[in-house]
Amino acid sequence: MALPSIFGIVNVTIDSFSDGGRYYNADKAVAHAERLRLAGADVLDLGAESTHPDAEDVAAAEEIRRLEPVVGALVEQGAVVSIDTTKAEVMREMVAMGATWLNDVNGFRDPEALEVAGKCGRQVRFVVMYSRSNKPRAERSAAGAIGLLDELRAFFRERRAAFAAVGVTPDRIVLDPGMGFFLGTDAGPSLTVLHHLADLTKDAGPMLVSVSRKSFLGEVTGSTVAHRGPGTLAAELWAARHGAGYLRTHDVLALRDALRVQEAIELTSRQ
Repeated sequence: MALPSIFGIVNVTIDSFSDGGRYYNADKAVAHAERLRLAGADVLDLGAESTHPDAEDVAAAEEIRRLEPVVGALVEQGAVVSIDTTKAEVMREMVAMGATWLNDVNGFRDPEALEVAGKCGRQVRFVVMYSRSNKPRAERSAAGAIGLLDELRAFFRERRAAFAAVGVTPDRIVLDPGMGFFLGTDAGPSLTVLHHLADLTKDAGPMLVSVSRKSFLGEVTGSTVAHRGPGTLAAELWAARHGAGYLRTHDVLALRDALRVQEAIELTSRQ
């Protein structure tokens, strides 16, 4: 079984829930991205606006200002760059600079964002995330797990059809079932998605799963954000064993090593 590709998270923000402000400076963001790449990140996922419920709004011009020096430096080094944004203007500018992934937590439901996707060259791929929020960020919602799997399957079908209508083929789309506050305030919805991930991938193909340090892990373990590394890794390894083709994480080195050990054990068992 092929190992999942790793998206390394680089937050060029002041208020991300786990590391807001640490990499807001462009030089620090580039250095952090370089470390993640050396640790084994296949793609560097850069975001300039936090999507947690208490985050501030960031104008498109400000997102672009934050991203430009970081994207420019990383593309020049030959890194594969993903842009985590919901804004069509930001998408256009960053693709022009050389980004080859666009990651939209709003699932490209904004017609302008979908239009941008349709005009991108075939070298650009898209992470299409499901969210129960009607806004371009998570909300605190008491929505539970009942009906969630049907919601996801309907979303997958609808988004595939929407992308096909603008000329984007399925091989350029990676679906993301959403996690944490994007599904609900308690752990139930996220745990349900992980439990049924193998079945969901039969419909959606190898998905991107992003559980790193999220709230539902804190609910299960009682750990604060800074101490959710072990819980994150457990959930990521489960996802890898059950069909995730891509894992988005803060701690690339830990995930890379864990995946390699898991692979070595599986290969040994076949000898």
